[in-house]
Amino acid sequence: MLKTLYTRLSLGLFLLLLAVALLYTVINHYSLREYSASVNQELHRDLASNLVADRNLVRQGQLDRSALKELFALYMTINPSIEIYLLDLDGTILSYSADPSKIKRKQVSLEPIQRLLENMSRYPLLGDDPRSHDRQKVFSVTPVPSAENPEGYLYVVLRGEEYDAAETLAHGSQALKLSFWALLVSLVVVMLAGLAVFRLLTRRLSALTRQVEAFENSDMSQKLPITRGGKKRVVQDEIDYLGVTFDDMAGRIASQIEQLKEKDTQRRQLIAQVSHDLRTPLASMQGYIESLKIRRNRLSAEEQDRFLDIAHKEGQRLSRLVDELFELAALEAKEKQPLPEPFPLAELVNDVVQKHTKAAQDNQLQITLRGDLDLPTAYADLAMTERVLDNLIGNAIAYSPPGGPIAVILGQEAGRPRVCVQDSGPGIPEEDLPHIFDSFYRGEGSEAGHAGLGLAIARRIMTLQGGDICVENRASGGASFCIRLPGHLNP
Repeated sequence: MLKTLYTRLSLGLFLLLLAVALLYTVINHYSLREYSASVNQELHRDLASNLVADRNLVRQGQLDRSALKELFALYMTINPSIEIYLLDLDGTILSYSADPSKIKRKQVSLEPIQRLLENMSRYPLLGDDPRSHDRQKVFSVTPVPSAENPEGYLYVVLRGEEYDAAETLAHGSQALKLSFWALLVSLVVVMLAGLAVFRLLTRRLSALTRQVEAFENSDMSQKLPITRGGKKRVVQDEIDYLGVTFDDMAGRIASQIEQLKEKDTQRRQLIAQVSHDLRTPLASMQGYIESLKIRRNRLSAEEQDRFLDIAHKEGQRLSRLVDELFELAALEAKEKQPLPEPFPLAELVNDVVQKHTKAAQDNQLQITLRGDLDLPTAYADLAMTERVLDNLIGNAIAYSPPGGPIAVILGQEAGRPRVCVQDSGPGIPEEDLPHIFDSFYRGEGSEAGHAGLGLAIARRIMTLQGGDICVENRASGGASFCIRLPGHLNP
């Protein structure tokens, strides 16, 4: 139960209110005592001098001891809240109205007495209480028999033992009861108000917590809604910001899980396709080599050479496939990064065309280079761009029928240099066009033994260089592959 934020806040509020209430009670208690002492001393500051005058304690310039004893007896009866003491000029107690068994001091300090006599408006001013070794009380004092000829002091303690007992009794009943009820009502009101405020503050946090728990208990693949009640969540405070941030995080997690699932599917397909593509040339090589080994004595020299040529071609095919796999893996892992530099794209295309001219002639094909030879300077990796052009022209030679033309067209689009390679083959089925650049994808008309990695490598290279590659079927027949490279910005 104490684990919830609302419960902890409520308990914290209760303890804080209790501490404040106790502190207020203590401060109020001492403040009231101070105030009561001030009022008491102000009201009775002339009590000592009035007693001297009213009771005729001074006669013919001398203190009347018998009248003083009568005063002690009288005030012990009619006003037991005060205590009267006669002091000499050193503060020694000469006589008093209190019970002798309760007197603890023989002398009181004259310093507060002299300060009060110097300024009667200085209050509360505390003097020694003869009934205690350390307690002090408010008092009234006057010199006797007179201020002009003092022989001692009439020292009146205004809040004597009887007053303390009565005050304790009163505080222990009515005042304490009122304070308790006031404190209780205050705590209840403030506590209820605080609980209501905390509920409003933690309600959204509780909803967010339930949302997080639901997301945690799910497979984390379902994106959370970005709206609440048909309205988009507006960031107004930290809780809203936390909610929006969690929504974004959950969305990213769901997207990443979908990507991981897709990558896992692709990985499984890749393993199956790689296994198939590697098995085919290996099986072919193994078959021809075993045949050659078993039937070598019965085969003619021409047949043996043919078997060795086939095994050699399959080995080259296997080596080429492995190289493409490593190249694609390096590109996907971004281990192989382009080193862009400005270069004339037209010259590079011309060199690549010349390199493939003999292979085209061997297949009774003719490659033509036309278009805008004054292309803008390209800004890309020269070797990678040559790799892409080799792949596109090689594919055009492989898929074009004997006697068909292959055109390499130079141009520009939006100020960026572009190269298109057009073959005269059967074209690409419409259902295969969206997947033509996928790894290991091969349509129905694909060349036998083609692993489908060349176009995937070409697209990855163009993406890394900030360029693009696209394909479309020509109306007159065949396919057209176009690449577009970033142009070089002259300073």
